[in-house]
Amino acid sequence: MKPAATSFATPWALAAVVAAMLAIGGGPVAAQSAPDNENGRFTMSPIPEGVLRLDTRTGTVSTCTNDGVGWACYAVPDERSALDAEIGRLQAEVEKLKAELAAGPTASGKVDEALPKSDQLKKAPPKVAEGDRRIEIPLPSDQDMDRVMSFLERAWRRLIEMANRVQKDVSGKI
Repeated sequence: MKPAATSFATPWALAAVVAAMLAIGGGPVAAQSAPDNENGRFTMSPIPEGVLRLDTRTGTVSTCTNDGVGWACYAVPDERSALDAEIGRLQAEVEKLKAELAAGPTASGKVDEALPKSDQLKKAPPKVAEGDRRIEIPLPSDQDMDRVMSFLERAWRRLIEMANRVQKDVSGKI
C-alpha cells in the first residue's frame, strides 16, 4: 500500500513544484520578454496632477499633464544626476589642484618663514621689572575709579527715575 500512496503523491508534488517554479520564474521572464514598444517600455501611475511615467529602460521619471492643448511630459529632476555632476566637478578640481601642486610653487622667490601678522588692536606686552623678572599689571588709578563710580551713580539714578515714571503712569497720576 505504501508504494501506491507514494506514486499517487508524486504527481501532485511534481505539479506543485512546477507551478511554483512557473510562478517564481515567470515574473522575470515575462518582464524581459516584454515588447520594446511604448506599451512595454513605460509604466504609468495616476497622480492628482495627471500621470507619473516611468521609463523602464532608462529609469527616467516624468510627470505628464493635460494642459488643455494636449498632454505634455516633463522629466522629474533627478537628485542622483545632480550629485553625479557635482562629484564630477569636484574630481576635476582635485585633479587640477594636484597638477598645480606637482608643478611646484607658484610664488616667486623662496619664503623661509611666514610673514608676521600685524594686529592694530593688539596691546603692548606687559612690562617686566628688571630686578625681579615679574610681570607688572597696571592697576586703575584713583581718577579712573572715580570716573567709573560716577558713571554707575548716574546710571542708577536714571534707572530709579524711569521706575518712578512707570509707576506714576500705571497709577494714572500723570
